[in-house]
Amino acid sequence: MEEVAAVRGAALDAVGDVEPDRLRERIRERLEAGSMAPGVLTVLSARAVESTTADGPAVASDAIAERGAGVQLIYEGLRLTRSLSRDPPWERELGAADGVSESAADVAGSEQRERTDGGDVRVSDADGVPADATGFDAADGGDMDILVADVMVSRGFYLLARTEAAAEAVAVVRSFGGDQTRRRTTGDDSYDRNLEADVFELAAVAGVTAGGLEATPALREHVGALAGSEAELPVAEGLFSERTTATLAEHL
Repeated sequence: MEEVAAVRGAALDAVGDVEPDRLRERIRERLEAGSMAPGVLTVLSARAVESTTADGPAVASDAIAERGAGVQLIYEGLRLTRSLSRDPPWERELGAADGVSESAADVAGSEQRERTDGGDVRVSDADGVPADATGFDAADGGDMDILVADVMVSRGFYLLARTEAAAEAVAVVRSFGGDQTRRRTTGDDSYDRNLEADVFELAAVAGVTAGGLEATPALREHVGALAGSEAELPVAEGLFSERTTATLAEHL
């Protein structure tokens, strides 16, 4: 699926200057292993607009892929944060049973909302992250993952900062933080499944606004349902088909 390669390539370019090398490699590994469905949906949403408006503004394919990369990076960062919140490695290391005062969602979520330019994220070995993490224990690995999540979301914001989807991206992160707080308070794991639906709505907004349209309530509802009820997304090739663009256009 050519959209997968385009979005992944744009996302990798966006984090290409992250240091040290090991941190950048961890980000690359997540981008290559995870579902690219959010980024691909951004591209398909833009194409849906193109298929219905002959006189709409022309948007370069690389610009659309960059928007898709922004959505993808935000999703991957929040997905990793969610995993850390579910099973904090520092609790396993300390043997804690009743949780910690600050969860990954609290720490990373607050930093992500504040840091939206994404251009000054650099972590050096002098900051306390060894280049060789072979001897890391669970807590050290968790610290690295927090950095990975923070960098991905920050760079995602940077890519979307000057687009019409910027406010939607902020709303997604805020909603995620609230959902994680409610999950921990109530013990209701269903809150975890809101992330995929929210990110799919962000993808639709990022895509259709590239073509000069607004995401309709019908489109939002459709893509939210498309995300499914599972907390993990299938690969893009298994979720989208040749018919997807036409279906999205029907909801504009």
